[in-house]
Amino acid sequence: MEPLEIMGALLTTEGRDNPYPLYDEAHRLGAVIDAGQGLVMVPSYDACNHVLRNASFGVWDVDWRGVIWDDEQQRRPSLRSMERSVIYSNAPDHGRMRSLISSVFTPRRVAALEPAIEAAVESLLDRLAETGANGAAVDLMNDFAYQLPVTVICDLLGIPQPDRETFRVLATDLAAVLDFVDDLSRLDEADAAWLELELYFGGLLAERRMRPQDDLVSALIAVCDADDARLSGAELLCNLALLLIAGFETTANLFGNGVRLLFEHPEVGAGLRRGHLRYAGFAEEVLRYDSPVQMTSRIALTDGLSVGDVPVPAGAEVAVMIGAANRDARRYEQPQRFDPTRTEIGPLSFGAGPHFCVGSVLARTEAAIGFPRLLERFPALAPAGAPTRNQRFILRGYERLPVTVS
Repeated sequence: MEPLEIMGALLTTEGRDNPYPLYDEAHRLGAVIDAGQGLVMVPSYDACNHVLRNASFGVWDVDWRGVIWDDEQQRRPSLRSMERSVIYSNAPDHGRMRSLISSVFTPRRVAALEPAIEAAVESLLDRLAETGANGAAVDLMNDFAYQLPVTVICDLLGIPQPDRETFRVLATDLAAVLDFVDDLSRLDEADAAWLELELYFGGLLAERRMRPQDDLVSALIAVCDADDARLSGAELLCNLALLLIAGFETTANLFGNGVRLLFEHPEVGAGLRRGHLRYAGFAEEVLRYDSPVQMTSRIALTDGLSVGDVPVPAGAEVAVMIGAANRDARRYEQPQRFDPTRTEIGPLSFGAGPHFCVGSVLARTEAAIGFPRLLERFPALAPAGAPTRNQRFILRGYERLPVTVS
């Protein structure tokens, strides 16, 4: 296949369902591929790692949005909201925002959440047991995989309990802005979700300024107000929305993809339950083998750059093929084999370099607590019909994953 044919095929229903044969085609073309039309495709692990760690390859910030968005897209409230977020900012704005967020979203704060995560897991498993009594099918995505990270991120942000189910729906709709959107109706939903979240977070920020609590929102306000030049009010609001959607989507897909792999490899579940396999190694191999984030994109900010032996002129797009890199035979022995006993897995699923996912510690903590309790509580966990993929290009996971727990 030609390079652009591979990229086009990845956007089809078949490609979204199973992109890995197409990644194999990309690997056959080389570690770095000049696809033409201003696009460089990067399927190799080392080259992806290089691009992600090199700040000269930037994200599509406000200065570059006109290159990839038409006039109608540039008017979309949901897309414009992300322009002021850390995920779509380059230096110097990126460093300024990230340092502030990282100063309060710390491993220590995540560690302090562990009792709340454990309690949330037990509550959700109790409900699964009740709903799935007598062999009734339940949807693991709806009833556990999405619920857990939404509960945790709402705890972190201090979102009141009655508002959380609404937040889950809004976060799901707004998450479209983190993916490739070829259905404009999804942007209509994202726009409506952003406008509602903007109003809600505006009220929450005002309330927390008057009555601070022990949550991330209050901590961000305190740091922001102490040095107002570091984060504007609009930036604070947009990054709260980003934390909400990024804080649940990847983790939910990690759980869904992981449980599906347990069904396909029952010996792995048996090894985990008997203590012969480590849950940490299992989670890392899930991240590698079926990454919740399949691809990201960078733009060459200056002339004179190259990836491998391929020159990349200023303004050229680099497709960082994370899903392909995580199955690169140059990096991994038998990359198509699911093997939780691998050592030094180091998947690129959370990125690398300046834009390394700030929530990766939280996602891994939820997995470290959630997977063991799920398997311990439900030794008879089994599939109950065909799962439904979410048909997303970048954020790979399941929309529905029917299971039985008894």
